[in-house]
Amino acid sequence: MSSETLSKDQQSMSHIIAPLLAIIVGMFMVILDGTAMNVALPKLQEDFARSLNVVQWSVIGYSLSQAAVIPLAGWLSDRFGAKNIFLISVVLFTLGSGLCAMAGSIEQLIAYRVIQGLGGGMVAPIAMAFTYRLAPPGKVGAVMGMIGIPMLLAPALGPVIGGWLIENASWHWIFLINLPIGVVAVLIGIKTLPAIGRQQVPTLDTLGMIFGPIAFSALAYGVSEGGNSWTSAKTLTGIIVGGVALIVFIIVELNRKQPLLELRVFRSGNFTKGIIVQWVSQVALFGTMFMIPLFLIQAKGYGAFETGVIMLPMALASAVCMPIGGKLYDKLGARVPVIGGLVIVTFAAFLLSQVTTDTSKYGYILPFALLGAGMGLSMMPLNTHIIQSAPASLVGRVTSLTAALQQVVTSFAIAILTTILANRVEHYAPTYGKDPSALMSHSFGDMFSVLIYIGAAGILFGFLLSRPKRQDGDSGEGSEKTEMTMMINH
Repeated sequence: MSSETLSKDQQSMSHIIAPLLAIIVGMFMVILDGTAMNVALPKLQEDFARSLNVVQWSVIGYSLSQAAVIPLAGWLSDRFGAKNIFLISVVLFTLGSGLCAMAGSIEQLIAYRVIQGLGGGMVAPIAMAFTYRLAPPGKVGAVMGMIGIPMLLAPALGPVIGGWLIENASWHWIFLINLPIGVVAVLIGIKTLPAIGRQQVPTLDTLGMIFGPIAFSALAYGVSEGGNSWTSAKTLTGIIVGGVALIVFIIVELNRKQPLLELRVFRSGNFTKGIIVQWVSQVALFGTMFMIPLFLIQAKGYGAFETGVIMLPMALASAVCMPIGGKLYDKLGARVPVIGGLVIVTFAAFLLSQVTTDTSKYGYILPFALLGAGMGLSMMPLNTHIIQSAPASLVGRVTSLTAALQQVVTSFAIAILTTILANRVEHYAPTYGKDPSALMSHSFGDMFSVLIYIGAAGILFGFLLSRPKRQDGDSGEGSEKTEMTMMINH
């Protein structure tokens, strides 16, 4: 039995509920905090009497520290054990939350948010790898679907909870609520998470640990700044520094026997096709999730809490459809749920592109519910397909690789959509300049129209997906994993 293989008791569904609870609680806390923080920026400006350019570094610093530490998650898990690193990450995030709540200046808050990000960045990739290893044969999709619920539910609930706390208490409570949640996650994790055997990692990939974090954090920053201006010094510096560091990182990793991130996994056709589909779908999924709150606040004039409530159908639909997507994956593979989910997302984008100034809040229930349903059906089957397309011994490295790439692609999606929105505002300004609501409604409508074409592209790429050969007792052929492992070792 390999160090990656768990006992039959651990692999039975009844025995993984408790460890899954620890994983879900930890993920939910981290993701919820990120979206709740977005609605707190105006209040932070007011309390600290600082400009938005300064205050927004409490979000940027968190994001960059996450991007920097994600590439390290897989190596650290293999070297020191996934359970240990997961619990340390949750503790670090919880500690950072307590410090953020006590911040007396914006500079302190930014520094403490960086600490939060260092812990929070490793939670998701380790959680996904952990869950994949816990899943019983033939139930991988269903189990992965369970941890996918907080990944879509938390972003939708973040504005609701954050808005309510800001309006009825203070921004400090956005961080204070993490303390009991973090303690519960750690206590459950200590008791229930299995100590999965460590991998043999004989050498320290020093150059990888230097250039990997620089590459992904600089690219994420440069691309995110592109939403303001693609020719600004910040944008160009981030993209150039990140691009050069990425090239050096790739060269270094391809020449290492024990790399920080196993880039040779791209030799797997199933893995590469899955990544391409994931990148396209991410622009449609996460770009839309970011732009919808802006639309409701800027175009419709709703408050932070009301915006969160209006978005609840998205959260509820995703929570309902996520387990369905997982079960479909187990029976049919990734192609059917991914294509089906992206068809629903594309139709939701079409409905959003038709909004007008007269559309009431009830008119958003259907498109938001469809958007959540499409995300729920497609997201985790695609992630599971990618993980299952790589050798089992590389699961930790693969989730770190995909999470790092997702960070950059999500930043790119937001920047591109923000640029398109700014362009459409400028286009409609001469016609609707005296009617801000009409101006923003038409501009956002055109931006959502672009997502229709992106979703359609994702659907077409989805037909490239084939069911990866299974392993460890699952039905299907098992030769691809062995062949892939031999290619990487070679």
